[in-house]
This record gives sequence, C-alpha cells and structure tokens, in this order.
Amino acid sequence: MRNIKLTIEYDGKRYLGWQRLGDSDKTIQGKIENIIKQMTGEELEIIGSGRTDGGTHARGQVANFKTNSDMSLAEMIAFLNRYLPQDIVVKKAEEAAERFHARYNATGKQYSYYVWHAEIPSAFERGYSYHYPQALDLDRMREACRKLTGKHDFIGFSALKKTKKSTVRTIERISIEEEGSLLHFTFVGDGFLHKMVRIIVGTLLEIGAGTMELEAIDEVFASKVRKNAGETVPAQGLFLDEVYYK
Repeated sequence: MRNIKLTIEYDGKRYLGWQRLGDSDKTIQGKIENIIKQMTGEELEIIGSGRTDGGTHARGQVANFKTNSDMSLAEMIAFLNRYLPQDIVVKKAEEAAERFHARYNATGKQYSYYVWHAEIPSAFERGYSYHYPQALDLDRMREACRKLTGKHDFIGFSALKKTKKSTVRTIERISIEEEGSLLHFTFVGDGFLHKMVRIIVGTLLEIGAGTMELEAIDEVFASKVRKNAGETVPAQGLFLDEVYYK
C-alpha cells in the first residue's frame, strides 16, 4: 500500500475549516476526500497536519492518505486539480514512508497574519487581512514579540478550556514587517494551540495601541487565564504557510 503526501493551498473564506464535519460539504478535508475517493474508488481518510478554523487560509497545508491505486503522482495531481473547487489546489504529491503521518510527524509550523493598517479599508484585502485603523507603536509591539518567544505554557493565549495534553509550546520567532499598508506578522514554532496565533496578534495590537501594558504578557503566562490576553482577531487574516518535518 502506498502512502501519499500532499501539499495543499486553499482560500478558506467559504469553508468551515479543515476538519470534516459529519455530512457537511463545506470543509477542506471533506472536499479533498470526496475527490480522492472518486479517483481511487476506495473508502479512505486523508490526515491533515492540523486543523485550520473556518475562514483561515493555507499556502502549505500537508496531508497524507494511503491507497492501493497505481496512478502516477502526476496523474493524481492532474485529477485532483481538475475536479477540486478552484479555491483548493494540490501543489505537490510525493511518495512517503509507510509510517509517515502528517500530524504526528510534524516538528513545527509557520503562520502569517495580515493586518490592513490604514484609515481607509481595502476592498481587495478585506478577505485576507484584518482592518485595524488605530495608531500603533511598532517598537513596543516588537518588544512584546520578544517576551512571547521561547518556551512557555500558552494556555492563556488559547481558546482551550481544559485539556489533559501539554499546552507548553516553543515559539522560535515572531516578526512584524511593514508591506505598504499591510502589517505582516510571522510566527514560527514547534506547534500552536487553538486560536493561539489570533489571540497573540490581538494582544500585540492592543499593546501597540496603548490599551494594554507590556506586563500583561507576564500576567497571562502567570495566571494562565484567557481573559487577561487581548481580543481574538478574525480568521481571514491567518495563513498556514508551511509545515516542517525532519
């Protein structure tokens, strides 16, 4: 049996997220599985590197599935991209080791978040960024980024209620770059909790706007209480850029 690794790009704005939800036809996983079943004639499950929320986009989501099909990789890519909706594209298909698992073998991820930082909103960027017109102190925000990097318990920066699993993660890098009116936030780490990037961006914006002190980050780490962090920014500004493997 073959194990096929896919690299997938999608515009998430009209979907409920990655994970298949019952009979709903509005998830990325559901759309891809349906086409793979047509392609192979097999009942199977595609495993993603992680769940992206409704409205979130991906440039480099990774998934794998097992099949007995003898189609070539080029034939698979052609079939998938012919029959998938145009807002879901398979960029690459590779033969993977039998034990490769897109989620369990991932060693890290990179996310981007975009903020449209201008008084006037953009008609074109509104589906891919969050409009935030308030004045911002970027130096203060970058200082906050430095406090957030490293190994910490990020439960207070997540939407998780209770979990028996570890909520300790290591963020290797958070950067903020100005690209015209867009602020491009980049996050690189070994893993991210539910809505963690969006809550951290909301916190950074409040710190930059002066409505939250830098010390609030230490308070969130110490208290592990979600309400002490900033607002959760909308999903449309979030992109999964890349998934890392050994």
